[in-house]
Amino acid sequence: MEIKEIKAQLSITTVLQHYNLQPTGKGALQCPFHETKPGSRKKTLQVYTDTNRYQCFHKDCSAGNGDVIDFIMYMETKSATVNTSADRHEAIQKAKALLGVKAPKSKDTQDAHSDVCPGPTGASGTPRHPEELGSGVTFTIINKEQLHYRDGSLEITVLGGIRLEGLDRMRCTLKLASATQPHRPALRHTLDLYNDDQLQKLTRKAATHLELGTSKITTSLYQLLDHLENYRLEANARQEEKPRTPEPSPEARQQALNFLQHPDLMERTNTLLGQSGITGEDTNRQILWLVYGSRKRPKPLHVICLGASGTGKTYLQEKVARFIPESEKFTFTASSENAFYYLEPYDLCHKVVLVEDMDGAQSLLYPLRELQTKQWISKVVPIKDSQGNIKTRKLEVYGPISLSGTTTHESLYEDNANRCLLLHLDTTHRQQESIMDYQRKQSAGKIDTIAEHKATQLLQNIQQVLAPIKIVNPYAEHLRIPGQCFKPLRTHEHYLQFIETVTWYHQYQRPEQADPETGEVYINTTLEDIAIANKLLKDILLTKSDELPQALRHFFEQLKNWLRSQNQESFYSKTLRTHFRTYPMKINRYIRTLEQYGYLQKTGGNRKQGYEYEITDWEDYTRLQAGVNILDELLKKLKSTKTKAGGKYNTSITTV
Repeated sequence: MEIKEIKAQLSITTVLQHYNLQPTGKGALQCPFHETKPGSRKKTLQVYTDTNRYQCFHKDCSAGNGDVIDFIMYMETKSATVNTSADRHEAIQKAKALLGVKAPKSKDTQDAHSDVCPGPTGASGTPRHPEELGSGVTFTIINKEQLHYRDGSLEITVLGGIRLEGLDRMRCTLKLASATQPHRPALRHTLDLYNDDQLQKLTRKAATHLELGTSKITTSLYQLLDHLENYRLEANARQEEKPRTPEPSPEARQQALNFLQHPDLMERTNTLLGQSGITGEDTNRQILWLVYGSRKRPKPLHVICLGASGTGKTYLQEKVARFIPESEKFTFTASSENAFYYLEPYDLCHKVVLVEDMDGAQSLLYPLRELQTKQWISKVVPIKDSQGNIKTRKLEVYGPISLSGTTTHESLYEDNANRCLLLHLDTTHRQQESIMDYQRKQSAGKIDTIAEHKATQLLQNIQQVLAPIKIVNPYAEHLRIPGQCFKPLRTHEHYLQFIETVTWYHQYQRPEQADPETGEVYINTTLEDIAIANKLLKDILLTKSDELPQALRHFFEQLKNWLRSQNQESFYSKTLRTHFRTYPMKINRYIRTLEQYGYLQKTGGNRKQGYEYEITDWEDYTRLQAGVNILDELLKKLKSTKTKAGGKYNTSITTV
């Protein structure tokens, strides 16, 4: 029975009953993988019967989330931190036993299992001593392309290894040689060891060629087959194991906890991000840091970095993404249309999916959107079984994911963009000078790389000690977004989720509370969290309220400032090209778009000499900025009401 079949057939409910664990009606129970205070009723472990998985929301629990085999392994080893491939193998056998599948217990099978050594290529190249297998028998895994077996006077080498897929066949190339007669030429033969006719034919041929008894050769071939079967099962089990990120040392963990308990957490985080080597982009780097952290939450946030070519979009994304453990992110530059459907079901679960350039993922835009909203994708495909019959198979891949991408084309990905927070990179002269100054210092060897490495290591440890926990926002009913926002439903949801993410990041500064009915642990949002979210999201909400794309808005505001500085009310397009040093076609496109939207109008000129334009509305952007101020007004009113109530929030206030 394959591991996939075990996970599909063995329910998490059966496993819990085996260990006498009884969840509540909502699937919550006390986690058995970490210590619980005496008398505590907090139920931090959530069981999902629909997917046969679990997740512990306690911040000190190393079990995290997993499937039925992970649960059995942790219960049997009494540890959720250090487990070996042998522990996982025992857990698989235990799972089979719970399903009623008997594991082979013959002496040959036990011996065969004992001689397979895990190694960097799936096996070790160290030969076993003859006494380990008995009767002078050795099975040596030189590498995955060369497996060596010796039984007294017969040596058999498997050339090219064996295929790990398809347990219904064992096709390989064997090299049979006499150990006592090295001068005799070896016999090489390709066959399927599961085909008895081919096996008997090889036995007779080898007996004649090597002058050995057929019974001796038959026994050796069957023993080799047992070894190869166990080698393949062990190799498949190792492939199923997900690489676990090493836990930080106790000292490093305590350093990260001390950092997270500091009252000025966001300011210190921004400073630490700068010390790690990220130049400028103060607001954007903080937003990316929080968005990537939200991968651990039930509804992660998503982000797209926008900007012209060469402005550092991919650089910023890569710089912040390096703080995320490798096992919790999935990076690609291009992909075919159906590639995501053939991933393992939980390969993307609670991971940051990094798209280097959205242009390389055009064929994947639909499945990415579904993973963002529905948090799972499925596809029905026809497959041919071993008998040649065509059957239908349903492929499913589960999220949630936190999507991060970069692009220069804001309008081309509107359906994906309105599901994301849009970050427009800083293209000012000051930002460019800061980056070039850093590059010069780096070239001159004046960058403290040791300090950068320490800051990076601390940020990586912080990401690891943060744990999933439920967030409750008692102020949510009285919060509003600017009325001018396009796509207000999704924008409003993003705003609330971002506030929850800020609270989640401050989890070590918030007192934990427990639901009296379910025992589920949660923490409350504070007004300080809302203030941080308002400060970071103000420009994003302003952009979502503006009908002009950010690049066009930036040009329009520059145009206004230039006309004010020149004390002019009108202009010709050819004079703009000289001042802005921009391609003529780009200037003309901007002017045509602004004219179509009614922000510019022609006041003179002709087609030959050029048209004269003037601005029709100088204060449109000021009105948009005033609309975003509703965030600060509501926050001010909430603080005022809380102060009047003696520090306690009064839910009966009216909103503006």
